[in-house]
Amino acid sequence: MFVDPLYEALHEPRGGRGRAPDVMRRGGWLPMREYAEDEAVDFAIVGSGAGGGTLACKLAEAGFSVVVFDAGAWWRPLEDFASDEAHQQKLFWTDERLCDGANPLQLGTNNSGKSVGGSTVHFAMVSLRMRPEWFKARSLLGYGFDWPLDWREMWHYYREVEQSLKISGPVRYPWGPKRPRYPYRQHEINASGLALAKACDAMGVNWAATPLATLSAPRGDAPPCVYRGFCVTGCSTNAKQSVLNTWIPRAVQAGGEVRDLAMVGRIETASDGLVSGLHYQRQGQWRFQRARNVVVAGYAIETPRLLLNSANPRYPDGLANSSGLLGKNLMVHTNQAVWGRVEEEIRWYKGPPSLAITEHWNYEDASKDFHGGYAIMSQGPLPAAWATTLAGSRGLWGQELVDEMAWYNHQVGLKIVGETLPQEANRVTLAEQKDQYGLPIARVTWSMGDNDHRLVNHALGFMQRGLEGIGASNIWAETGGTAHLLGTARMGFDPASSVVDADCRSWDIPNLWICDGSVFPTSGGVNPSLTIQAIACRTADRIQAMAKRGEL
Repeated sequence: MFVDPLYEALHEPRGGRGRAPDVMRRGGWLPMREYAEDEAVDFAIVGSGAGGGTLACKLAEAGFSVVVFDAGAWWRPLEDFASDEAHQQKLFWTDERLCDGANPLQLGTNNSGKSVGGSTVHFAMVSLRMRPEWFKARSLLGYGFDWPLDWREMWHYYREVEQSLKISGPVRYPWGPKRPRYPYRQHEINASGLALAKACDAMGVNWAATPLATLSAPRGDAPPCVYRGFCVTGCSTNAKQSVLNTWIPRAVQAGGEVRDLAMVGRIETASDGLVSGLHYQRQGQWRFQRARNVVVAGYAIETPRLLLNSANPRYPDGLANSSGLLGKNLMVHTNQAVWGRVEEEIRWYKGPPSLAITEHWNYEDASKDFHGGYAIMSQGPLPAAWATTLAGSRGLWGQELVDEMAWYNHQVGLKIVGETLPQEANRVTLAEQKDQYGLPIARVTWSMGDNDHRLVNHALGFMQRGLEGIGASNIWAETGGTAHLLGTARMGFDPASSVVDADCRSWDIPNLWICDGSVFPTSGGVNPSLTIQAIACRTADRIQAMAKRGEL
């Protein structure tokens, strides 16, 4: 009897019975250790994305017993991914959430993944380091909060992640402290990237090839990128170096277990106040896994949601919430764009969507009427995504939309990843409505602040002048849009003003950890995946050091 692979992946766990999918081989399997539920594993990790998947790998390789839980499917890219935008919607977290505030967030394709590997399965692969001064944003730049981390230490972990993912980047990166060469050579710049380069030249600012987590040369069983352009809907060749095909296989090979299609609904605490394990639903049944430590790595919405849903008489406001800051200070990246048309053929869908970048306004502080910064990247939206942009942002429909789509191969675009400032009013709370598991869903409240508006206005004006400088016509601005999810459980220096310490350890419950983008005190003007993975590598090293001293 024929079994639909998509139905199977979404309804039948692939991890189990002593094996896990080998995502590098069609139909292949890897042996996987399995732990009994009544066996207290060293670490139960909720979420397998940039934070959880990376941490699981490092801890398993250090000899800890690790079980990872993910609500999503365990995809096989070589077999399950198609060059079809509609089909690949299966990668995104589209469960119901309530969004409000002055600027309600659009959630899904731009910021939420639901699969083993998390959002890295569909991320744009942009792999940037935070500006060193951002780690002391309050002390050095006069805004936001200081991180309890030193940039020089983070530089070490950035290098570890870049080597692990074989980041492809330029020989010389023109911003920030000098750094070693990237492991792999930069990708060739496509016509869309060259349009950004010309715009930067016209504006008198530097530009560079974007450091990307997709291969520019072979790596083991993974081929180099073939520039098919479906990066943000799932790479079907494994050239993209996501958590799914890098950290997760290493974790499994080191003795870690991954349970896909496993939705964690509650973390349990014992009479001593420490966490004792977690409740999860798999194959229609609620189950319980004992654990000596629990790590929450569900990203900046699902992480506070789980901790708030785990409230009990001892912790009536949720776990790790003595500060009252859990769920607060939600940050995103503003993601506005300016688009135009040129006479020459661009065919911007060829290759990764952001092959060229300028970080000028991340590192230039003069002549700005706002705090923070932003990066500008070249763009290459796929046809359905571009049609959605035209319909949603310009109101085009019917024949007008058809006529505009005829210019698809002549379009150019510049888009920002812009810093937003932390505000307590921007938050994640619990709604009265419940999901398919009977759990209260998240209410996500977000509004732009005055500084956010000033940054966006500055960026839109700069990008428009850039496109005018290369002779583009029919220039228009997309004034909405956000990406990424950060904050809501920030790290800090003391339990009164933060949720976790520098090691991602809860101030309130010493065997409860949070390791994902929710620990960011500020957002910076760069994509967060490299920083999340670097924090996970650091946290793993800190845990090993604590274990040696008997401090776990």
